[in-house]
Amino acid sequence: MLNVKFKYFTLSIIHYKFFLYLCTKFHINQSENQKEKVKQLKGLFGLMAIIALSMVSCTSPKGDAGDDTFEYANERFADLQMLRYKVEGFEDLTLNQKLLIYYLSEAAMYGRDILYDQNGKYNLRIRKALETVYQSDCVDRNSDNFKEMEIYLKRVWFSNGIHHHYAMDKLEPDFSELWFREQWAKCASPELQQEIDLDEICKVMFDFTVMHKRVNLSEGQDLILTSANNYYDGVNQEEAERFYEQQRAAWKDQDRPGMFGMNSRLVKLPSGEIVEKRWTASTLYGEAITKIIACLKQARQYAEDKEQRGVIDKLIEYYETGDLATFDEYSIAWVENTGSMVDFVNGFIECYGDPLGLKCSWESIVNFKNIEATKRTERLSQNAQWFEDNSPTDPQFKKQNVKGISAKVITAAMLGGDLFPSTAIGINLPNSNWIRKEHGSKSVTIANLTQAYNKAAGDRLRKEFCFSRHEIELLNDYSDLTDDIHTDLHECLGHGSGKMMPGVGEESLKAYAMTIEEARADLFALYYLADPKMVELDMMPNQKAYEAQYYEYMMNGLMTQLVRIRPGMNIEESHMRNRSLIAHWCLEKGEKDKTVLLVNRAGKTYVRINDYKKLRNLFGELLAEVQRIRSTGDYNAAKALVENYGVKVDPVLHREVLDRYETLNLAPYKGFINPVYTLVKDDKGNITDVTVDYTESYADQMLRYSRDYSTLPLVNN
Repeated sequence: MLNVKFKYFTLSIIHYKFFLYLCTKFHINQSENQKEKVKQLKGLFGLMAIIALSMVSCTSPKGDAGDDTFEYANERFADLQMLRYKVEGFEDLTLNQKLLIYYLSEAAMYGRDILYDQNGKYNLRIRKALETVYQSDCVDRNSDNFKEMEIYLKRVWFSNGIHHHYAMDKLEPDFSELWFREQWAKCASPELQQEIDLDEICKVMFDFTVMHKRVNLSEGQDLILTSANNYYDGVNQEEAERFYEQQRAAWKDQDRPGMFGMNSRLVKLPSGEIVEKRWTASTLYGEAITKIIACLKQARQYAEDKEQRGVIDKLIEYYETGDLATFDEYSIAWVENTGSMVDFVNGFIECYGDPLGLKCSWESIVNFKNIEATKRTERLSQNAQWFEDNSPTDPQFKKQNVKGISAKVITAAMLGGDLFPSTAIGINLPNSNWIRKEHGSKSVTIANLTQAYNKAAGDRLRKEFCFSRHEIELLNDYSDLTDDIHTDLHECLGHGSGKMMPGVGEESLKAYAMTIEEARADLFALYYLADPKMVELDMMPNQKAYEAQYYEYMMNGLMTQLVRIRPGMNIEESHMRNRSLIAHWCLEKGEKDKTVLLVNRAGKTYVRINDYKKLRNLFGELLAEVQRIRSTGDYNAAKALVENYGVKVDPVLHREVLDRYETLNLAPYKGFINPVYTLVKDDKGNITDVTVDYTESYADQMLRYSRDYSTLPLVNN
């Protein structure tokens, strides 16, 4: 970035010298009045050049986007800040690429109701009831109850249901149940009142003892019976585990197991028989899946090559049949299709919403490649074997031949399902371990979402929680860069590293599998951020920058992520557990050498890192153990690590962090409003362009989605 700025300044000097030359030529044979004007112009341009020089010399590496007038931050409510993301480069795509994005984006919208129903069987009914009252002319919109209901509805939209998207606890309405019942009686049509049992949904909404947690990971409890998601019906944890153990045992190719349970609800019939209800075009969620398929078929005609058309065809076949082997074929085709500019994810993908890590929530992202930024991640994928060979893990758990790791930086064009409004900033797929081993994986860093987060973020959090000015300046100088590189390493190499021992499957670690996997990828990234190889690959500017990520990670894992936890609660979400696990393990193991400490100054607690090199050694030591746990399926070791370091919260420190954070007036969670794409047609009806607009409000977007993309019945059995 400094080189670019230096070139701009050099150009200004050249222009100035050329201007002086012209002025000199012009000065000949001119009147004294004209000569004086030329002298004034020379002085003015000289001043401009001096100002340009001062601006270049005073600008930090992060200052190049200071003229960006795009409004990233939007409205804020409860604990949420809404953002917009800029689809930079969309205008430069070909018409066919724009149309491919348009129809894939339509497919991304039609899966919305699937996720609502997966997250809880009452969610669609509750959303419909809330939106009915919200849009009615019969309601006093200035009343306190209405304003509180509006906030609650916006939170339901954000979480795709009535449970917090991250903490998993049920959202508590701050409006009166009596008021809501009265408005419903006035606003709802007789037909809707007949379709929705008001008593039933009010009990679910207002009684906090009912379905109080969407995903429960608490040790010693039946994780299915105590979780409110809609992946199981009448089945307990033991029955579910036994059912899928039998499926695994009966699979014809034990070296290439299917993703058992990923696309179905497990149900116990009145007879006592346990069966799967698959999610396909002709069965459960069929109304929505049929719409998705129709959009995929429209997108197919604009696919960039025959390989991409093959990917779409396989996805359609899978949606029609629900066959797990077909899904594997689709995944292989998708991971091997690396030449296309436009790419997408659409389907039942991640399993964080199931405490057993089996059932996959519906999600979608449509994107296109950021060619310049991808050069960065390509350097990682090209050196994947070096990173694998030099990992601090036991040699028996390393891959001897790393295959097919492709990495790119992308621009998100549309988010849907479990990636909207809250979303990931990096993705690594597929999740099938044998496909990753034999065919590789595809990793992406989502540049424009990271940019939006960074643009909307201030420095108040750093000023309050960093130990000293040194750490603040360290983060100001390098954290944006090191955050991106950490994501690159985590997604591109971390998830794709290591190997499983024969006979060990993803299910071996049960409820702890997701936390262990995220810890493994994070530790891989943390360990290598400080490696001289990163400077050699020109990914890090110097051998000091990594300290910004180390400090920020430890501060977050030990303290600042606690702002997302309610007082008295433990940590439930897998990514938060992973960060807490790493930070607290290193704090304990580094205590003797005072590698990293929690120190108190003037009544406030801070993280102090005394030896960054020793901290890196601790990251490497823990990475070796976590890789061993995953490779061997050591459930007891996984349980001990997560329960001892990743779950519990110090109530005194928690209270302090919450009190300090409250003074900053910041929202702990952020999510996005999607852009709106519109087809442009000529007088003959031919499509000539696709435009993108960023002005739609959050509420208008959510109501439009409910109006235009809701295809499922309110009850889906």
